[in-house]
Amino acid sequence: MSMSIIIIGAGEVGYHLAQRLSQEKKDVVVIDRDWEKIKRVQNTLDVRAIHGSGGSISLLREAGISEASMVIAVTNSDEVNMISCLVAGVQDKVPKKIARVRDPEYSALFPLFDKEHLDIDLVINPDHEVVDLILKLMEVPGAVDVADFAGGKVRMAGLPLLSDSPLAGKTLADISSLYPNSGILIVAVQKGDRVFIPKGPDVIRPNDLLFMVMARDKMQEALESSGHKRPSIKRVMILGGSLIGMELAEHLEKRDIQVKIIEQNEDRCRQIAEKCDRALVLRGDATYQDLLIEENVAQMDTFIAVTEDEETNVMISLLAKKMGVRRVITLVNKVGYSPLVHSIGVDVVVSPRLAAVNKIMQFLRRGKILSISSLPEENAEAFEAVAMTG
Repeated sequence: MSMSIIIIGAGEVGYHLAQRLSQEKKDVVVIDRDWEKIKRVQNTLDVRAIHGSGGSISLLREAGISEASMVIAVTNSDEVNMISCLVAGVQDKVPKKIARVRDPEYSALFPLFDKEHLDIDLVINPDHEVVDLILKLMEVPGAVDVADFAGGKVRMAGLPLLSDSPLAGKTLADISSLYPNSGILIVAVQKGDRVFIPKGPDVIRPNDLLFMVMARDKMQEALESSGHKRPSIKRVMILGGSLIGMELAEHLEKRDIQVKIIEQNEDRCRQIAEKCDRALVLRGDATYQDLLIEENVAQMDTFIAVTEDEETNVMISLLAKKMGVRRVITLVNKVGYSPLVHSIGVDVVVSPRLAAVNKIMQFLRRGKILSISSLPEENAEAFEAVAMTG
């Protein structure tokens, strides 16, 4: 019998992990206390689903914890995730343990997760993952996706091909002979809904999404070849003072970027004002067009919507775009919504949950594969692998 992977929590992260792992013919058991989520898993995935609490010792035994190779605890409760890992750690055969922990107070107690205490192999915070992704995206104007490999030395960027690009209308073979020493590889192309690995005779056309891999210092050339200029980012408006919004503001301030944050909750506004030195914190409801006009949203280089409500994020991003913002980045939690939102005019869609899934998949494939990133529509993945000899 193959060693199983137990996933505790069948929300977006747990469900998408189970889906990917079952496609790879892994033996997966999913546990959740919500009947609806368990039914969704039973009806759509080829995995074993158990209804109940992932913190229950008897339930974990029923799920086969003593034989499991890994426990991934990704419920909405940090405490349940940590307790599940604690229970997993008292088996004779201790599985690898991954826990989703969002509360910054737990993250600050750094030794909590080490060998002597909870002994968790990977602690995942979707908020940190998405802040990290947004900061990378801001370094690459025009990109809809960015992933780093080789410890940050190599970068993959998804760049839509603009009509005035010198590559437009050329085949891959033409491009190779035009730029023989560029060091930039086009590893995948998305035309409409189709993602494929391009070959020599394939023609690259405007609006195709090109996935380019290059050494980090070649980024500028990749941008220029796909038709993107590199405008400097000086002014950013953030909608939503959540943990993500606040962390983003702190990072952007360090880069000498002027930041304005719109947040409805008064206490939250105060917390942000205390945390940030120069960011302008505006209390208000951004659904009011007047507030965006009053705060000169059209003069912003980037507008980032990261409230807890994805409908608000999408609507206000589209409004900001219409009012003249050059680039809008929108946070969407439901993983399946991303392509849809992108198609109606939002420049970049980010999902904390998809970022968390990618991070966990990267950890699962460790060893021969160093890092991984999902390509659009979940149709493909980019791997970084160690070439094995022999």
